[in-house]
Amino acid sequence: MPKGPSKTANSVDKDERYRAPALDKGLDILELLSEQPGGLTRAEIVKAMGRGPSEVYRMLERLVARDFVSRSPEGDRYALTMKLFILAHRHPPVRRLVARAQPLMDTFSLAAGQSCHLVAPDRDAAIVVAHASCPGNWEFGIRIGAHIELLTTSSGHILLAFQDEHSKAEVAARWEGTKLADVREKLEPTLTGYRDAGHRVGPSQQMRAIDDISVPILSPDGYAIAVLTCPYIQRLDDKQTDIDQTLVLLKDVAAKLSLS
Repeated sequence: MPKGPSKTANSVDKDERYRAPALDKGLDILELLSEQPGGLTRAEIVKAMGRGPSEVYRMLERLVARDFVSRSPEGDRYALTMKLFILAHRHPPVRRLVARAQPLMDTFSLAAGQSCHLVAPDRDAAIVVAHASCPGNWEFGIRIGAHIELLTTSSGHILLAFQDEHSKAEVAARWEGTKLADVREKLEPTLTGYRDAGHRVGPSQQMRAIDDISVPILSPDGYAIAVLTCPYIQRLDDKQTDIDQTLVLLKDVAAKLSLS
């Protein structure tokens, strides 16, 4: 049986010709740390990569300086920051999520008679990336691109409640010694309740006479990659679902968008 065509010199050398050793080392470190939610010490990284301590140290320092990797307060444990996640959400993944979410959100708003918006995390805050308007003359909405706080909004509370351990530790390190850390600590029992319930339904923390309904869109590991929020307005006509039905409809949208 004839053998397949042998590799030419060009095909053999192609990968070698375009090698960038420093870039390869940096990418190797990022890929290694992506599998370690609790991070690794420098010694553990050196051992796992099989490289010299000095070259690993230099690369780690550059990744820390560029905010792709964080160093623990103790100084010798390294973990990924949220920078890669944030960069990804500034580009096609957010557009793909919005493209998938928008028709589902529009259908929800038509069925529930309520508006809703989609929120994605953005470092120590969150950003509104999509909005669907309800039919009729009245609605409460928030503009696309608006930044909202994590500690004082329904969407922010759900992002915090369903935050992965690494992101939680990273935020805690940045907030350490500030009033934000105190507020976050006092909020923990409330966040646990939202996590157990799988949603938040309660008065808006910005507007009177509005009840926010917030549900997470989950990653395969069960962490929030985004949040859907409906600012529920009680109308005096009958062209709307009640708040319990609205929660069911919003959860259905979130389930269709979740990766879990």
